[in-house]
Amino acid sequence: MIKGVVGQAGRAAPGSEISAQMFLVKMLLGRLATATLARVVAVSNAGGLSSAGTLTLQPLVNQVDGAGNAVPQPQVFNCPYLRLQGGANAVILDPQVGDLGIALFADRDISAVIATRAQANPGSRRRFDLSDGLYLGGVLNGVPSQYVRFSGAGITLVSPVAVTIDAPVTINGALAVNGAITSSGNMTAGGIDMQSHTHSGVQTGGGNTGGPVG
Repeated sequence: MIKGVVGQAGRAAPGSEISAQMFLVKMLLGRLATATLARVVAVSNAGGLSSAGTLTLQPLVNQVDGAGNAVPQPQVFNCPYLRLQGGANAVILDPQVGDLGIALFADRDISAVIATRAQANPGSRRRFDLSDGLYLGGVLNGVPSQYVRFSGAGITLVSPVAVTIDAPVTINGALAVNGAITSSGNMTAGGIDMQSHTHSGVQTGGGNTGGPVG
């Protein structure tokens, strides 16, 4: 048995060489940034059509000094955030100031890759540093007012402002609309042109027309 080590627990006696080594290891591990919760302080994008941007993060778990005093972590600048994207297809949902989310920190300096968006050597010799953060998106956030919800009852799309679709739309199934439909162009229903169709059985006078014909 090594002097200063008690049983299989490996506890070191105060002042022993192993105790000193364990203290050193703990100090070194304490300097490694791995993952934490953070708040979004600033964002380069605001939902516009552009490439994914960067943001500023405030890590939320404070450091504590030997006297038990809280020491806030420094802010993380120019941090890339996750966007759900494949090629030219993407869901644009930029983070907003005040969001809470998961921040990860790379094991090496990623600044050169961020600058070139290509394979590159580390920008410096730093390791597991707060400067090399990546934001993965929201956790612990509140109830949304605009959302797409997937459930056993189906898919629900809710927007308190507007929904704009800039593409031809095909609906395979019935469409029920609770409200008016306004169109700036022509519409066709059952093969009948809504702007230029005629009516059968029309006679001069005050009677109603017959049904529309194609």
